[in-house]
Amino acid sequence: MAIIKLSKAERRRISAFITCFLLALVAWIFVTLSNNYTFPVKVVLNFKNQPLHKAFYALQADTVNALVGGTGWQKLFINLSSKSQSVDVDVQKLDVQNYIVLSNQLRQINAQSEKNKQIISFNPDTVFFDFTARKVKRVPVVMNYRIQYDKQFARSDDINIKPEYVTISGPIAYVDTVTNWKTDSLIVQNASSDIHSRLKLLLPKENNVSIYPKTVDVDIPVDEFTEKTLEVPVKLINNKSYSNVVLFPKKVKVTFTVSLNNYPAINTEFFEAVANLDDWQKNGSTTLSVKLKQQPDFCKIVNMQPASINFIVRK
Repeated sequence: MAIIKLSKAERRRISAFITCFLLALVAWIFVTLSNNYTFPVKVVLNFKNQPLHKAFYALQADTVNALVGGTGWQKLFINLSSKSQSVDVDVQKLDVQNYIVLSNQLRQINAQSEKNKQIISFNPDTVFFDFTARKVKRVPVVMNYRIQYDKQFARSDDINIKPEYVTISGPIAYVDTVTNWKTDSLIVQNASSDIHSRLKLLLPKENNVSIYPKTVDVDIPVDEFTEKTLEVPVKLINNKSYSNVVLFPKKVKVTFTVSLNNYPAINTEFFEAVANLDDWQKNGSTTLSVKLKQQPDFCKIVNMQPASINFIVRK
């Protein structure tokens, strides 16, 4: 293959040509993308000002095609974006009719958008609805969380959620099936102090369901834990036939973990240890197993000694 040798002047001319070509190409692309165009965009309809006494659902998908006017740059960025465009549609007129004409709200809808990215028309332009009776109900909030505590730390009291209840409004058939409402996830690593957070409530999947409020405040008390041991009296249960039953020993040692804040307050009154005489009367056992019938919610039992006790029955 022949090798073409270019002089220094020829190489400069070719380099200048390529540079000018690339600059011209960039300038053409810039000018082209700066021009105004109309192009179709899929938009999601968010229904606002819902009727108070009617539950509704759209008879077609809540995503429609919109013809948008904007620059080539905007069209390019919309095509590259994976996030769906959305517009707010006022459905207050559903109190007196079963359809909404989107073009009648173009001025309000375009007020939400950039001036150089305005919606020209919708397809379909009319959205039809069906109705059912509407119901309002209060349900408890359930927190979705995953917390990992630092060594020797743990939750020391109940989780406090404000408000504890959320009000939902929607079709009777749907609302009757709802028993609680969940929050977004709260994830905490190596927790060693109280946790305070504001969590969003999960949004309804249905357009004809609304919730209030949309956020809750959460407080989770966290404290350092240590071990404590108490001698707890054993109470005999199911003694129906014998006037005198002597237990040996009469107390058991309960070792548990407790928060430093609660350490001084926890005493034997917080525990109830029981021995069931039915173990002997019905099962013929020679010893009675001891079980904790009552203990503080935030005390984790390490061990209890002894786990079973001897007894003497006197008629």
